[in-house]
Amino acid sequence: MIKSKIFVFSLVLLFCFSCGNDPVPKPKGFLRLDYPPAAYEEINADLPFIFEKNTLAKGIKKVKMDPNNRSFGVNIDYPTLKGTIYLTYIKVTEDNLIPLIRDAQNLTQEHTLKADVIEGDFYENKDHKVYGMFYEIGGNAASQSQFYVTDSINHFLNGSLYFYAKPNYDSILPAADYLKKDIKHIMETLRWK
Repeated sequence: MIKSKIFVFSLVLLFCFSCGNDPVPKPKGFLRLDYPPAAYEEINADLPFIFEKNTLAKGIKKVKMDPNNRSFGVNIDYPTLKGTIYLTYIKVTEDNLIPLIRDAQNLTQEHTLKADVIEGDFYENKDHKVYGMFYEIGGNAASQSQFYVTDSINHFLNGSLYFYAKPNYDSILPAADYLKKDIKHIMETLRWK
């Protein structure tokens, strides 16, 4: 009985130490997300404005909000990034510009509960009469980028970036940075009709 226990113990030791490979620590791995370089195409659809969108986006979808065509939405969907840029167009009247700007700013400020930081950059293109603000929202907020632009007379356009995933800033940061550049490109190429 004792001999069999010694034999089994020796056999276990032999198996444990028979492989001469020393353990090697594995290097840290980082998620690598490669997005294609941005290529843009002009969108001159049945809209009161023209802009350029990234070809990575799968078209645009116009959503009617007002039967008189004074306001409507445009969705720019990025299925590979699991995100959408939502644009809302509203025709400016003599009494709605200030409330529209205030609403756009308040929409951004609603993210302060989850946001670590909100940075705003003024945008102005005098040649094409495009004026507005771009907001970058850091942290686990629902939207990572928002903007509004207007010509102060006829047109107002508000835009927001949303991902169809629970906000986790570390996970969506590469996609948010990529789409932030697309939003800025939309603002820079926007022309009113």
